[in-house]
Amino acid sequence: MSDLQGKVAVVTGGAAGIGRAAALRLAAAGAHVVVADRAEAAGREVMAEIGKAGGQAIFQRVDVSREEDCAAMVETALRTFGGLDIAFNNAGISGRIARTEDQGLENWQAVIGVNLTGVFHCMVHELRAMKAGGGVIVNTASVAGLKGAPYSAAYSASKHGVIGLTRSAAREYGKYGIRINAICPGYIRTAMADEIAAGSAPGSSGALVAASALRRPAEAEEVAELVLWLSSEKASFVTGAHYVVDGGLTT
Repeated sequence: MSDLQGKVAVVTGGAAGIGRAAALRLAAAGAHVVVADRAEAAGREVMAEIGKAGGQAIFQRVDVSREEDCAAMVETALRTFGGLDIAFNNAGISGRIARTEDQGLENWQAVIGVNLTGVFHCMVHELRAMKAGGGVIVNTASVAGLKGAPYSAAYSASKHGVIGLTRSAAREYGKYGIRINAICPGYIRTAMADEIAAGSAPGSSGALVAASALRRPAEAEEVAELVLWLSSEKASFVTGAHYVVDGGLTT
């Protein structure tokens, strides 16, 4: 029997990249998955792929910057699958690549609204659903949440915030049997990571690869394996942590 047999998971940003890979991996381990994303067509493709592999999944259109969408996502998990055991809060946007003075308030609010406030919105409703029986929450931060990210001030600030939110909530909710951790990916082979790398100064995706110890980007599936581990009982004593998965980029 798989580690997560019969568990119920929600995955935001589940239509592509790390979210897609995690949704597929959680489902393969036996979890019932709510695939949540703004991109309905791509999200439904992930749902169908899980179904074809013998798993159970449902798609929910969610804009995490809207609290009512996050509440509806959790309610869908409870109504459809009877509970909520695992939440992977992964939805994010890169925002404008520009000097801090040129980031713009609208861009700032949009990035913070999805990357940080969106995680908060999800956690509020996930925590309420998990308090009675425990659970696991994994939030996507970034190596940009561990150091400065030139030309991505809003993005970096949002990811620093995710780590602070994760650590604070972990201290509060451990007594309810809820473990809360964050992951900090480096350069991953995804469309959003390519967008950030291409617009960043000094460089490019090639510069990021050259700066990493392993000299290559990660595949989304490699990050999904970390999400799977954190979601399982194999990580039963891990909470309040942030795991760097960057091929040695920040080493």
